[in-house]
Formats: sequence, structure tokens, C-alpha cells
Amino acid sequence: MAVSQNNHDMEEGTLEVGMEYRTVSGVAGPLVILEKVKGPKFQEIVNIRLGDGTIRRGQVLEVDGEKAIVQVFEGTSGIDNKYTTCAIYGRGFENSRQKIPLFSAAGLPHNEIAAQICRQAGLVKRLEKSDNLLDAGDVEDDNFAIVFAAMGVNMETAQFFKRDFEENGSMERVTLFLNLANDPTIERIITPRIALTTAEYLAYECGKHVLVILTDMSSYADALREVTYHAAREEVPGRRGYPGYMYTDLAQIYERAGRIEGRKGSITQIPILTMPNDDITHPTPDLTGYITEGQVYIDRQLYNRQYPPINVLPSLSRLMKSAIGEGMTRRDHSDVSNQLYANYAIGKDVQAMKAVVGEEALSSEDLVSYLSHFSINYILEFLDKFERKFVSQGAYDTRSIFQSLDLAWTLLRIFPRELLHRIPAKTLDQFYSRDATN
Repeated sequence: MAVSQNNHDMEEGTLEVGMEYRTVSGVAGPLVILEKVKGPKFQEIVNIRLGDGTIRRGQVLEVDGEKAIVQVFEGTSGIDNKYTTCAIYGRGFENSRQKIPLFSAAGLPHNEIAAQICRQAGLVKRLEKSDNLLDAGDVEDDNFAIVFAAMGVNMETAQFFKRDFEENGSMERVTLFLNLANDPTIERIITPRIALTTAEYLAYECGKHVLVILTDMSSYADALREVTYHAAREEVPGRRGYPGYMYTDLAQIYERAGRIEGRKGSITQIPILTMPNDDITHPTPDLTGYITEGQVYIDRQLYNRQYPPINVLPSLSRLMKSAIGEGMTRRDHSDVSNQLYANYAIGKDVQAMKAVVGEEALSSEDLVSYLSHFSINYILEFLDKFERKFVSQGAYDTRSIFQSLDLAWTLLRIFPRELLHRIPAKTLDQFYSRDATN
């Protein structure tokens, strides 16, 4: 048996292809055992060429050092260890695109936010002169596509998405998959996989940068639980009756975001899920948080005051530092983000104390040490404007990342310069002045 692999050095997440192995040591039922395989990987696809030229396919089920056990899809009849040739086909995979979910709950406007993302999403078109992260062709509108998959939605929600995409002209770049609540449960299981296969074709065959939106992953998890325990598989239930393999199943969906070495396209995922009873410890959001690179948290209290009701404190992106800064967004991006987070967190603490003891009772000892009583008004003014002007954005208002950074500086100028401790002096010199050129 032979396995095809490349001769260049292997890196993490990259499979070499191009060498052959004739090292079949045994056949047992649907399984073929390979010996002396260099760097076998779990779930790699194997092409098996028999002595008469017939091609069969299989998948690596288990690896142990240089040994690989392959399940042959078409059966092992006619396979021997003398004339059979096997080629393992992997792919160089760079996980440089994000999967970052929206954590929402029943009654919150996650559908409206998803539709707005589809209307306004695109590639960053203005880069600083120092570096060009994207090729010239990457910023073309034709090079961007959206794959939208809705699972377990009612007819009203399905019509909302279709109508919104059609009325706003975004349907021409959207591939839409709709699984209704009254459709067969098994269709809910395959919908995200079909959507991601479509995205992979657009990204890796057509060279497009693809945004994949999956909603609602909670409905998908419920369907997975239903199928598991109605299929007589006799599996031991996990937390709250969900299957014990749900982490692996969700990972197989979420981890299909990224890039392939040698291909221009990429896939970015935004899964949306609703937390039952606003419980972030529910298995679906809990496991999702472990797999993805952060989350965007939709807050019920903020929903009563503004749109979109995004609470920035529990929201995070673990890959943000790799996608911002000079040559990608702007060199002040990271420092401004850190200062906004710090001031907003302090503002929420001051607001909570004010609700208990009143503004006049607040003393300097109640605040962070570097704040004094005269700056309480700065904090409360910043808190109000941050939520009303920075986080809040109309459903049809378009704001670029650069406009958001300019607005952030407008809010930070509420404070005296000496209180902006998280921003280097050089950056303050360039951006803090009210007549600064951003």
C-alpha cells in the first residue's frame, strides 16, 4: 500500500502529500492497517488503488505513531498487501480566519443583527501605506461572498431573511439555506455541513473571501440530541441529555473556518446561538465558547435602551491582535481598544455604586486609585456616550472601522490626557489633539 505525501517539512496543521507507501500489514473487515506511514493524521482521506486499477476511498480512523487504521468505504474485498497502493490526501490548513459566535437569547434581536451583518459586511478597503495585507484583487466586491444557513426557524423568520436580502440588494452575493422548524430533524443536522461545503467551494475553488453565518446553533444542538436518542444507539447521555460527543460534533463545524495553503480564498464564521433562559453555562454556549475564538454577547438590559444591545465587557476576540494594527486597520487600534475597555469597566462600577449610595456619596476611596472625585463626571459622561453613540448604531447605518476609531477618540477626549494611561505618549501626540488628522 502506498501513501502520497510531499517532501517539504511538516508544520502543525499541514499534511504533506506526494510520497507513496506499500506497507499494508493487514485487512480486517472494512479496515486496512498501514505501517511506517510518515505523520498520519486522524480523519485524513485515503485513495486506495487495487491491482486492477480500481480506486476506492477510505478515512483514517486511528493513528498510533507510524501506524494508521483506515476504514474503506466500499469494502476491502480484493485488497492485498502486495499490489494495493494507497494515497493519503490531506490539506495544508492555516487557521487564520475567525469563528466568533453571537451569544443571544429568546426575544433579543439576533435575527436583525444577522441581517444587518449580511447587508454591510465586506472587505476592508482602505489600508495604511506602510503595508498591504491584502492583494489588490482582494478588495474587489466580486471577491466577497456570504453563505447564510438558518436552522429550525419558523416561517416568519425565514420570510424576514429572504425579504431583507432581496430588498437591500444583498441577495446577489448571498447563498441562502433555510431549514424550517417543521422540516425533518435530520435536515437540521446536515444544513450547516452543506453550507460549509458550499463556502469551501467558493473560497478554495473560486478564490473568494466567504463569511458564513449559522443560526441558530441551539436548534442544531437540540436536533443532535433528538437524533442521537431516537436512533437506538444506546449512548450514555451527557449534560442535560445532550450527547457526550457534542463537543466534537460542534468542533467539526466551527473548525472549518480558515485558509488553505496555496489558495487565495478564506472562510470566516459567525455562528449565532440562543441561550435557554439566558444561561451562558448551558452546554451549547459553554462548549461553543471553548471551541471558538471569543464571542459577541447580546445583552437583555441594553436591549431596553439601544440597538444593537451588545455588552462589550463579556465580549472578546482572542485573535483580534493578529488582525488589527498598522497595515490592517490603524496603528492606534489596539491602544484605543484597551483604553475604551478600561474606562467602560470603571464606568460600570461607578454606575453600580451610584445606584446604591447616590452620586454625592461617592468618594475618591470608592474609585480606582488614579481617579479623583472631580473625574466622576467624566466617567459618567463617557459611560453614557459610549453606549449611546459608540455601541449604538442604526440598523441601516453603515460605519467603517476607521470611523469607529475616530469616534472612539472623540469619546476619549472627554478625559484629560493624563488619565489615558493605556495609550502611549507617541500615539496621544498624534491622535489626542482635537484637530488631529486621523
